[in-house]
Amino acid sequence: MFKGAITALITPFEDGKVDAQKFADFVEWQISEGIHGLVPCGTTGESPTLTHERHNEVVDICIESAKGRVPVIAGAGSNSTAEAISLAQHAQKAKADAILVATPYYNKPNQEGLYQHFKAIHDAADIPMILYNIPGRSVIDMTDATIVRLAKLDNVVGIKDATGDLARVGSLITELKGKEFCLLSGEDATAVGFNAQGGQGVISVSSNVAPAKVAKVQQLCLEGKYDEATQLQNELIALHCAMFCDSSPAPAKYAASLMGLCNNELRLPLIPLLDEKKPQVEKAIKDLGLI
Repeated sequence: MFKGAITALITPFEDGKVDAQKFADFVEWQISEGIHGLVPCGTTGESPTLTHERHNEVVDICIESAKGRVPVIAGAGSNSTAEAISLAQHAQKAKADAILVATPYYNKPNQEGLYQHFKAIHDAADIPMILYNIPGRSVIDMTDATIVRLAKLDNVVGIKDATGDLARVGSLITELKGKEFCLLSGEDATAVGFNAQGGQGVISVSSNVAPAKVAKVQQLCLEGKYDEATQLQNELIALHCAMFCDSSPAPAKYAASLMGLCNNELRLPLIPLLDEKKPQVEKAIKDLGLI
């Protein structure tokens, strides 16, 4: 179920509030462009600055707008296990297809603490769970041993790996010993290499502005056409780099605003893309014919 190009959705704001209509329209556009799946309320969706009520609202809008046409993987991460459980339970009630749960940030739990955190969420909500290992934002790195241990739980079905370490794909597959487990890249620039190592797709930032192109790359990978996938991926490298030229999702939101998809509005402590970074983003989307 979880493969191909899956967009880590931005959350449109209007005067500090969630722009529900813009978000619903954005989901519709993503699906019309051929995206394979959607993630509301992830890192790119500025989930840390959403209240619980607004977080749940964004998840609801995404599910209602998608209408079952593509899987919706609701973000349900938190550095508070109780809070993550609440978000997971709402996602289950809203009939999300799965939840994406990031390693807790700031607290710095050890590997046993990580296991107990994810297990508690697993036990409290009957919904498929995708683990999210992102040491660049959470400081801690979930080891292969912890991932394999969690994979034994019935509803832990995969992982989004944002380490950028392609060796982790092969080592994890080896440790899983043939167990069916979904491996998704969390880094656009290395997604084709990740798939070549045994991955099934990417949870993408770049697909916020280029869903059709990112989906095409992933579809070619799924078909084993890696020469064509690599050629198209190389054409997208400038975009992938531009999307991370400043703290995400500032570059993605600026690009989306130029395309008329949303306002260039973020919530503090994130700020809109710095002026000196704007030419890089503008050139990347112009070169791809997106504006």
